Amino acid sequence: MYDLLFRNVLKRMDPEFAHHAGMLVIRASGSAPIAPIVRSFTKPDPSLAVSTLGLTFPTPFGIAAGFDKNAVGVRGLEALGFGHVEIGTVTAIPQPGNPKPRLFRLVADRGLVNRMGFNNRGAAAAARRIARLRRGGAVVGANIGKSRVVDVDNAIPDYVTSARALAPLADYLAVNVSSPNTPGLRGLQAVETLRPLLEAVRAAAGSTPLLVKIAPDLPDEEVTAIARMAVDIGLDGLIATNTTISREGLKTSAAEVEEMGAGGVSGPPVKVRSLEVLTLVRAEVPDPEFCVISVGGVETAADVRERLDAGATLVQGYTGFIYRGPLWARQINRALA
Repeated sequence: MYDLLFRNVLKRMDPEFAHHAGMLVIRASGSAPIAPIVRSFTKPDPSLAVSTLGLTFPTPFGIAAGFDKNAVGVRGLEALGFGHVEIGTVTAIPQPGNPKPRLFRLVADRGLVNRMGFNNRGAAAAARRIARLRRGGAVVGANIGKSRVVDVDNAIPDYVTSARALAPLADYLAVNVSSPNTPGLRGLQAVETLRPLLEAVRAAAGSTPLLVKIAPDLPDEEVTAIARMAVDIGLDGLIATNTTISREGLKTSAAEVEEMGAGGVSGPPVKVRSLEVLTLVRAEVPDPEFCVISVGGVETAADVRERLDAGATLVQGYTGFIYRGPLWARQINRALA
């Protein structure tokens, strides 16, 4: 049914408009009259529960950052069967993001190109939204990034502001230094600049679990260096990976991709590299107490199982929602169980 709707209606709509329209349905799914009915056939089997970061996740499968930037759809996403929702990316200063159009479908690849640019209402607004959420149910993580108007040289206090606002409320924090859509951001992944940033955010976050999210485009040696550093400074985990700037191996025509312009590619085109990075991280840090969240090219239960078997503690998806629809998490959870 959803496949028919996508091919005949949604595919013809502007991708960002379709996302916002879909979010209205998601929010309705989490409303008081409807949520109990939705949960009655989407609730994950208890056997899928995962304990990590001092928390219990109802299922290892959650929704990645970027889908719900302002924490407006958390209850609906929980009702649809996602075990955790990573909101954001949130910045200390509210910002509109990059000019539109900034989201494009790679239908032949079941992927996306986005250059959203951290469009969000700011850390203070996100904190208020999280504070109003019910306790229990889905775990809520907060993904924080650099405000665009802040110079890279002043990134540390900017991240610290977001951490102080969100750490008392979120179940975990994720430091995003890997989006390709904020100028200079990926330069923060260099170990010499990343260490002081993470140490400062670690101090600001207090007892809230802290993870760092890295790009798939890093060389292998930098991936392992960041993993070692994360352990060294006491981070609780690592998220691998963000979107890729690579355009290699796409089925979509080169002319069409060129017309879309800059941005990060998500979905199946990043699947192979995301799995490689997961393997590198887990080989460097085999300790199961160190949480590794794998994201990138995950669409089916077999994909989720492959990541878990490769050492992932948790798995996230995003792009698959566009191509699979609102029963996506239910389908994966049932197959996993």
